Amino acid sequence: MPKRKVGALEKIDADLSNLQYKIRRDPSSYKDDFEGQYSQYEHQREIFLQAPSSATEDGIVSFRDLIDFVAHVSDCYPQHTKQFPQDLMGILSVYHEELEPELREKIVGSLVLLRRKDIIDSSTLLHTLFPILITTPSKSLRALLFQKILSDLRTSNASATNHKLNRTIQTVLYNLLGADRASPKGLWAVKLTRELWKRQIWTESKAVEIMKEAALADNEKVIVGGVHFFLGGDKEREELEDESSDDEAVDMGRIKHQMAINKKNKKKARMMEQAVATVKKKERKKKQPHPLNFSAFHLLHDPQGFAEALFSKHLQNRRSKLNLEQKLLVLQLVSRLVGLHKLTIMSLYSYFIKFLTPRQPSVTSFLASLAQATHSLVPPDVIEPLIQKIANEFVSEAAATEIASAGLNAIREICVRQPLAMNDTLLQDLVMYRKSKDKGVVMAAKGLLSLYREVGADMLKKRDRGKEAAMSLRSGQRKEQRFGEEGLGEIEGLALLEKWKEEERQRQRLEKGLPAEQESDKEEEDEEGNLDDWEVEEAQDTDDSGGWINVESGNEIDISDSDDDKPRTKRTKIDDEASKADEDKENVDKKPEATTEKPSTLATTRILTPADLTKLQELRLSASINSALPASQRKRAAQQAAALQARHADDPLTAAEIEGLASLSKRSTKVEKIALARAGKSDESVHQSTQAKRKEKKEALGKSTTNREKARKKNFLMTLGKGKAKGKRSLVQQGRVLKAHIERGKRGGKKGNKGK
Repeated sequence: MPKRKVGALEKIDADLSNLQYKIRRDPSSYKDDFEGQYSQYEHQREIFLQAPSSATEDGIVSFRDLIDFVAHVSDCYPQHTKQFPQDLMGILSVYHEELEPELREKIVGSLVLLRRKDIIDSSTLLHTLFPILITTPSKSLRALLFQKILSDLRTSNASATNHKLNRTIQTVLYNLLGADRASPKGLWAVKLTRELWKRQIWTESKAVEIMKEAALADNEKVIVGGVHFFLGGDKEREELEDESSDDEAVDMGRIKHQMAINKKNKKKARMMEQAVATVKKKERKKKQPHPLNFSAFHLLHDPQGFAEALFSKHLQNRRSKLNLEQKLLVLQLVSRLVGLHKLTIMSLYSYFIKFLTPRQPSVTSFLASLAQATHSLVPPDVIEPLIQKIANEFVSEAAATEIASAGLNAIREICVRQPLAMNDTLLQDLVMYRKSKDKGVVMAAKGLLSLYREVGADMLKKRDRGKEAAMSLRSGQRKEQRFGEEGLGEIEGLALLEKWKEEERQRQRLEKGLPAEQESDKEEEDEEGNLDDWEVEEAQDTDDSGGWINVESGNEIDISDSDDDKPRTKRTKIDDEASKADEDKENVDKKPEATTEKPSTLATTRILTPADLTKLQELRLSASINSALPASQRKRAAQQAAALQARHADDPLTAAEIEGLASLSKRSTKVEKIALARAGKSDESVHQSTQAKRKEKKEALGKSTTNREKARKKNFLMTLGKGKAKGKRSLVQQGRVLKAHIERGKRGGKKGNKGK
């Protein structure tokens, strides 16, 4: 029986994907076919809406295919499909719990496709999907909707920040958290905000206010999510940025090597072009200005009110449902806020009293939180009882070495932030623990000693002060620190730049044969030496005196023809020496006053040029390298104390830093030892020799094999000719071959690359 010829229109009707392809190419020619399929879609929709739960399998498959077809070609016939998005949104909103999973997924995908075709806007799509996300019991649908919402927000903010859409969604999330604080629905607002913050799509204060509202909620999961955002959100953002930069890394040397030795084809050329484009993109990113990614702590509107609300609602309130671990997270957040913004919550420090005992679970975390909550504006009378309690409970001869080390480290971290909280008797007692037999206790006691050599050497005994501290106290260079006193802020490393400029000025004067210490033509040298740096000099006054103005004192300096231009006679020199001797005698008779080193005035008396800033960065780098080099024990102790004081305020203090060396010396269980021994090893089910592992490693790196390995794998029949030729050599030929081999070895191989 011959085959029946099927008409072209019948094929099109049977194959919706083929019809879709043809409509995309020529919409006007296939308008009637589309109208037929669209009427069939409307008919299927009416049947489905009459009984959504009892729809047949064939009807669902047909309805799903028609939805997919109409969604793909809806932009070709906008008048016919004007009602199509509203139909899909109505079906999904009303029947999302009864819909078959594949049909439900197809409707969601079709709505996202309509958004990409700009048939509906992002606000409409998100207002449709988000209410379903927070109400549906289906786990798979929640995961799908969350991924689609996140993807749409990323796409909308890809080329430029869509402020209108962001404000709309942020308002919805904020109202969701504020409407019902006990509802778990707010967890989706936390997840969405945290993910967008991590991807640097939302970086403004509105997102921080949403998470602030979450941290003050009544639901435990929402509270923990909001607290985790403040404690780890910035770190997650940095890790994601590092991962993205690592993924873009391309080994150009390896690709060029493969292009040189392998057969050239279009695929290899395309790989080379992609690698070059990636490298260029990475270079452009390096040249772009770095975005100002402020920490979430710095974007808070009212940190004092936020910290007080957290402390009173979740910690002081006895009706709080949080367990100890969750309360500890909230306490860490409150202490970070207090320490970073220098807030004042006096009841916070009395709250710590009952937790400062070695038998308290997670006691090192409580000690770290107490240290973080301490700052220079906390009254020493409030902190001193806490330090005394830690010393009594943790630091004693009867206590274990791990406990004593943790107590000393905690006291040191507290005293770094408020040195006035320590008294002389307790300090001298704690410093004596540097003679302990345990290394952790010795290091902790020496850290405390080196700290007070820098900030309060007068509280130490004379034998414990050290050379530098004793000399500075004797000369009166160090004055006693007072409560609430703040140091002057200046540019880091500016003193190094000023010192370098002074040395350069002296060197140039010595090269010209002038005295190194003379200051008369300082301005002239600055004008001659710094014209290339476009340095802006101080403008001269045009008054009648014609003199220069001293920037520091404001007095006029007379530079007219005076005794400076006349040759100095012997009598003048004698008079000057006598006057200097009298001045020295008067200075000795006077009681030495406490003086401190003046901060550098370089930034206030002149404009720093780009050349100055480049040199400043170079001097900072060299200073940091020098500080990392091995030094004497005294210098290392001073560097350790400086590092403790210079710790960035945004960096959290962890329990591991409180434990110190004790965390490294804990006895491990048998299971931990086995896990540590197996760490870093490959799968033991695959047994390989060392040579096979090296070969796999070379292949993974894209390296080729050696000539000896290639010769070993060569076909035996291909080596017969060479073997016969070797056997037929005469003695003369054999000598030539050996001689050539020796010369080639001296030369470094055939290419003569020895020593390269």
